[in-house]
Amino acid sequence: MLKKKSRIVALIPARQGSERVKNKNIVKLFNLPLLAHTIIAAKKCKIFDKIILSTDSRKYANIGKRFGAETPFLRPKKISGSYSPDYDWVKYTLKRLKKDGHDFTHFFLLRPTSPFRNHKTILRAWKKFKKSKNIDSLRAVEICKQHPGKMWTYSGKYISPLISKKKNGQPFFNMQFKSLPKVLVQNGSLEISKIGVIKNNKTITGKKIIPFFTNKKEGFDINYPIDITLANLLKRTKS
Repeated sequence: MLKKKSRIVALIPARQGSERVKNKNIVKLFNLPLLAHTIIAAKKCKIFDKIILSTDSRKYANIGKRFGAETPFLRPKKISGSYSPDYDWVKYTLKRLKKDGHDFTHFFLLRPTSPFRNHKTILRAWKKFKKSKNIDSLRAVEICKQHPGKMWTYSGKYISPLISKKKNGQPFFNMQFKSLPKVLVQNGSLEISKIGVIKNNKTITGKKIIPFFTNKKEGFDINYPIDITLANLLKRTKS
């Protein structure tokens, strides 16, 4: 029996209502709009049947088109807010694409906020995904630099540790960083999922998620104005 050929869509989310950095997804970085770096990386992979820019902005759609992405429809405003979960716009986008005759086996989420995630990163992740069995999705992660064992919640007069665990009789927040268990944090560079997780699990990831460890600056995210300055500094480094 022949194995079903993979049909893959790259989904690039770029709503226009960013708050921490105004018009973040089209801010100029390395002489290009931020979202252009992700579109160019996706095109260089040559594995995608479609590269879709999911946006609620006609302006963003036109910019994306210049660099090779498609926006066959705009994302509704009701699923483009600061609190809108990814599941809503991904489900909407895939449903609309299927209605237009485009059926896929897998989708990638490639966020514009990761300008150092290039085509080699994407292909490395896809290679790992294809080699793995009995999985729903893959998510980019890195070692957490600010350990949750040293984080606190605040209510009323006192603060309380986020994690109430001990090691050698001492609470985590009193331990040296290196003595604490390693914790992974996700970054926004990429995610890969089987299409079936949307219907079967009502999430974009499913339950069986494998890690993809990004190297050095691959997982760097643009979230605050200072990150643009840092990105320009990182661009000059070889690593």
